[in-house]
Amino acid sequence: MTARPLEGRVALVTGGTRGIGLACAARLAEQGAAVVVSGRDTTRLESAVKELEALGGEVLGVAADVAKREAADRLTERTRERFGRIDVLVNNAGITRDGLLLRMKDDDWDQVLDVNLRGAFLMTRAAAKTMARQKSGRIINITSTAGAMGSAGQVNYSAAKAGLIGLTKAAARELAHWSILVNAVAPGLIQTDMAAAIPQAAREALLGQVPLGRIGTARDVAEMVGFLAGDGAAYITGQVFHVNGGLYM
Repeated sequence: MTARPLEGRVALVTGGTRGIGLACAARLAEQGAAVVVSGRDTTRLESAVKELEALGGEVLGVAADVAKREAADRLTERTRERFGRIDVLVNNAGITRDGLLLRMKDDDWDQVLDVNLRGAFLMTRAAAKTMARQKSGRIINITSTAGAMGSAGQVNYSAAKAGLIGLTKAAARELAHWSILVNAVAPGLIQTDMAAAIPQAAREALLGQVPLGRIGTARDVAEMVGFLAGDGAAYITGQVFHVNGGLYM
């Protein structure tokens, strides 16, 4: 019998329909948690729910745009109505709108900051209210190496992900009073749809900077998220964990 250390706990993963988000949801489900996943594409949401249900746990899919306050509040409310609590929040929802700084449109800046940073703020605020009543919880923000070292052609994404690191640290200080731990995981070059959109030459140049010499997998990131959600991480808060094969040290 495989150990299921998160049995009886409830995890909510935003942007949980593909890539890193879906891998995180799957890992948490394997560990025994009931899992709620959100996304904006209903077809992909249904497919993700089926995939997660095959792992044997309870799963709820909710269509939501977490950059909108009403949607973030509704998502946490639906989770609480269905399962009665929220133990783990993974803020993974994210988009890119790449372009050089001098040519970047206002809208490209606004959309990326809205989803990647405002969405995480809205979800953290909403979920933390429930966690504070429970006097326990884990919030795990998916940031990026771009937020630590910058990424050319991604001033919007880099700024949002750097902001997420600041949000993580400030929230960790505030929420520790209720035994809510807040940490961030910063993936590097990971095999996802988002990474597949990077031009081949740029991808190879980036891979050349990775000491381990390989592109990471979504599962590599999910393993760290699974650890931070569990009892072994009970004395860790306000930290950023880089999962990047040595790209940034």
